[in-house]
Amino acid sequence: MTLLQIGILVFVAIELLNVMTLYFTPGMKHGNALGVFKAWDIAQETPQLKQLVQYLVDWVAGAKLIFILTGIVIVIWGNTETQIATAAAMVLSISSFFFRLFPAIKKMDHAGQIDPKGYSNTLLLMIVGFIIGFTFLFAFGLSTYLAG
Repeated sequence: MTLLQIGILVFVAIELLNVMTLYFTPGMKHGNALGVFKAWDIAQETPQLKQLVQYLVDWVAGAKLIFILTGIVIVIWGNTETQIATAAAMVLSISSFFFRLFPAIKKMDHAGQIDPKGYSNTLLLMIVGFIIGFTFLFAFGLSTYLAG
């Protein structure tokens, strides 16, 4: 198994844990679940909001399943070029976090709508870690491919 395949599978495993959290315990405060948002509890008290929020949570989890299964297919049947391109695509797609999601969660964190306070910084470190990891995998995979 190559370093690229291992890196993709590590990401797949982390995302699978997140999907399980979203499907089975979305209100918990760990594992990137929604319990960190104080509005989660408010939404649970209002039937229409509860249904909408649950639909959106399930939609996100379902979308993550697409990435998980695609990652597995790429690891098993993808050639080296596809795996290198996957690492580059992961850097770009994960970086989209900074377009809308990070500004929103940072704003909510500063407004006291997130518990624990400072969670936006924890999430920031996690996302930056993914970006650095996939950048390394891309560079390593490309240099190994070009040298071989």
